[in-house]
Amino acid sequence: MKTIRALRWWIVGLVMLGAMLNYLTRAVMGVAAPTLLTELHISEQQYGWITAAFQGGIILQPVVGYVLDSVGLKYGLALFAGAWSVISMAHGFANSWPAFAALRALLGFAEGSANPAGMKVVATWFPARERGFAGGLYNIGASVGTMLAPPLVAWAILAYDWRAAFLITGGLGLVWTAVWLRGFHPPEHHPRLSPDERALIEAGQEQDLAADAGGRPSILALLRRRDLWGIAIPRLLADPTWGTLSFWIPLYLVQTRGFDLKQIALFAWLPFLAADVGCLFGPAVALFLQRRGVSLINARRGAFTLGAVMMTGMMFVGRVESPYAAIALLCLGGFAHQTLSVTVITMASDLFRRSEVATVAGLAGTCGNLGVLIFSLAIGGLVATVGYDPFFVALGLLDLIGAVVLWTLVKDRKA
Repeated sequence: MKTIRALRWWIVGLVMLGAMLNYLTRAVMGVAAPTLLTELHISEQQYGWITAAFQGGIILQPVVGYVLDSVGLKYGLALFAGAWSVISMAHGFANSWPAFAALRALLGFAEGSANPAGMKVVATWFPARERGFAGGLYNIGASVGTMLAPPLVAWAILAYDWRAAFLITGGLGLVWTAVWLRGFHPPEHHPRLSPDERALIEAGQEQDLAADAGGRPSILALLRRRDLWGIAIPRLLADPTWGTLSFWIPLYLVQTRGFDLKQIALFAWLPFLAADVGCLFGPAVALFLQRRGVSLINARRGAFTLGAVMMTGMMFVGRVESPYAAIALLCLGGFAHQTLSVTVITMASDLFRRSEVATVAGLAGTCGNLGVLIFSLAIGGLVATVGYDPFFVALGLLDLIGAVVLWTLVKDRKA
């Protein structure tokens, strides 16, 4: 069979497309919320429980990561992708907030596969020097998917109704699942991988992190490692930004800034466009530092810290008078968040064995989604009395604490 040039980049492109559909399906709820809440008479507090249910399901990421590490990416991810597609379509038949909450919990569990799977692909298909950009590339899928949600949902509502948006995105997920099953193989068995590219990948892997070292991962052993908590706690503090942008900003723009559905379609996707750029900016900063003699781990920590400093702009979203200035600050927040988020997510492949990467990504993802869960419940319970401004201030400060944790708990591999 004829080999494919630079196959590893085609593989990560396929993963990026899957991540795009994953985040598109999860973002539909947030964009449809202003219409859906009005039609079904769902309160803000009940909506808070709906969004929290999703995070409750996705908190089980370590289970998903363990399945991917044990069963393998090809069939493990196909199972979860098929499940999230069907569950997304089922949203179109829900008529009450408890039904949405149950579906969101199931969706969160299935969609928790995206990050562990993407990180495992990066760890197994790329040499160390390329992992930052590969991780940034597949994370662009998350931003693009969330970016596409506002115009797609607005079109579906205007042309049909909000239910159609769930059916369309779920159907696209099923198509991707079929493509994944046909096109993906691990690098050691892929019939289209050239010998030269296979040698390039193997030569760039750290020997002490080899895939066959240690067999199946031990979650208890991983939980005893400082570097796991060194990347998990910053995720706990950082991920509420993404949850807020995805689930609450459309409501904020309607309730506080007076936007209508067409304005949501025009502006709500812009922070995610900025986030796309951040996905590549973080790895570029790390590479810039490496070329000037900084070690890989310190370069990653430096990129995270830069992103945390830029995140302080979020503190002023609720204080500016112009809604367009608020959109600009939200764009800065999306850019800064992905700058630091991609960086800390990629560190799982820098610090852990290939056979542990999906499990570690799942454990760190659990912390990240726990942060989103707590933050979302807080917004749902308090926004009616205190407004959105205190939450924007918190988002501007949390990542600075995360940077301190990252520098304190994660040790440089050369140290």
